[in-house]
Amino acid sequence: MNFSQIPFELKDPYQNDPLLQEILKNYLPEKYLKPVEEDLKRFSKRLTTDILAMSEDANTHPPELIKYDPWGNEMSEIKTSQGWKDLDVVSASEKIIAIGYQRKQEEFSRLYQFAKLYLFHPSSSYYTCPLAMTDGAAKLIETHGDQELKEKAFVHLTSDSPEIFWTSGQWMTEKSGGSDVSGSETIAKKINNEYHLYGLKWFTSATTSQMAMTLAKIEGQEEQGLSLFYLELKPNGKDLNHIEILRLKDKLGTKALPTAELKLNGTKAKLVGESGKGVKTISTLFNVTRLYNACTTMGAWKRLMDLSKDYAEKRMAFGKRLIEHPLHRKTLTDLEVEYAGCMHLTMFISLLLGRSEVLKDQESEKLLRLLTPVAKLFCAKQNMHATSELVESFGGAGYIENTGIPKWLRDNQTLCIWEGTTNVLSLDTLRPLFKEGAFAEFENFIKAHTGASKILTPFNLLKDFLEKAPSMDKNIIEFHARDLAFTIARISCAALLCSHAIKFSTPRNVALRDLYLRKELFCLKEDYSALKAL
Repeated sequence: MNFSQIPFELKDPYQNDPLLQEILKNYLPEKYLKPVEEDLKRFSKRLTTDILAMSEDANTHPPELIKYDPWGNEMSEIKTSQGWKDLDVVSASEKIIAIGYQRKQEEFSRLYQFAKLYLFHPSSSYYTCPLAMTDGAAKLIETHGDQELKEKAFVHLTSDSPEIFWTSGQWMTEKSGGSDVSGSETIAKKINNEYHLYGLKWFTSATTSQMAMTLAKIEGQEEQGLSLFYLELKPNGKDLNHIEILRLKDKLGTKALPTAELKLNGTKAKLVGESGKGVKTISTLFNVTRLYNACTTMGAWKRLMDLSKDYAEKRMAFGKRLIEHPLHRKTLTDLEVEYAGCMHLTMFISLLLGRSEVLKDQESEKLLRLLTPVAKLFCAKQNMHATSELVESFGGAGYIENTGIPKWLRDNQTLCIWEGTTNVLSLDTLRPLFKEGAFAEFENFIKAHTGASKILTPFNLLKDFLEKAPSMDKNIIEFHARDLAFTIARISCAALLCSHAIKFSTPRNVALRDLYLRKELFCLKEDYSALKAL
């Protein structure tokens, strides 16, 4: 009756992450490695102290919508916790966005930035969501924005000063169509040479940001398709720019993150890029936000895995610690193998992003276009399986709210949905494969990173399928889209693990590689005719 379980302990995230340390040593030149490591070590200590306390405050005090003031006047104000506000300050002062645009580490700046983002996410209460859209908006404005936008918004989005720093929203989802943005019903009316937006945005995250990017059809030009617009929420510092906040969304997870349903009642906005080319223009943003999704997925996965391992070292069952039971150890090992592959893929893509930006490398750009949606969908999906297993690894404690474990299951589900569901992104992968010539670059990537003959067999099967695909019914290609994406992901993860095991040939890395190579890397097994029969 006197038994009391020793709780798990959160250890220093960077010091407890040999894989991240090795990835940085593998890619970063010596002149950048030492200062980057010093910054990450310093930052990591904050993640278990003051930053973690901010996150806990944000989770304990979720946002509230204040519709009216005491006198009945409509306010539409979202009240957030002090912890949430403090996380904004951290984001700016720690340069979570700025690193990627100051580019002091040249083409390696994005790798450094995403390593820091990866560490930050599990202690951020999903403040990384507005950061993803902020970075995406900065990239979009840098690429497509005019001088006015660069001076007006870009300098705020990429600032490392909390007083100057802005975050951005991304308002696309409407009732008429979620991922299918062509169903957007928002109208942009030109009045006195200015655009004013009218419509309802059903799901908007980062609703307390200073600005947003959104899509609308220009009145009288509806047949041209959607156009992209920039707007500020409080352009005069006070009024909400004719934006009515209808309600905060009651979500499964991410409770600290303000997500709202909005009505635009003549919201003043500025056209970005060409009219009718909004979807193409905003796609620049997606490469960034989808990589954020993959990166934060890996951060969440690693944090929960670390907690589970620590718990397994302490929890006694059937006369010994959980970690001493072979089956429990195997379960955790299987998850770590999958994690290692996804981690390599995510960090490699961050390197590609930096190369494409700084070196203007067309080969990197093509490979980036293919692997970004693949990594987003694959990492998120594998993490959901891992999260379920890891929550289960705590037994009954994993189902008790005040242990802090159940929230991981709720929060991580959103990573499969945000920035495109698994099926939507699988279909998006078909374009670079069949229309943008990305497979040739993928083949070069695999040949440069193999070191294991087992990869060549599934790769050749994939290549053979893609060569035959143009003569296939398009429904068959769509039927296999998810399998194609998973195959590309698995082969990529295996190739990177093989290269890493050659460069860092520790028993651990060799074991991770060998265990991953035992997996089925080629995923196209099902027969389309069976689906038709059903």
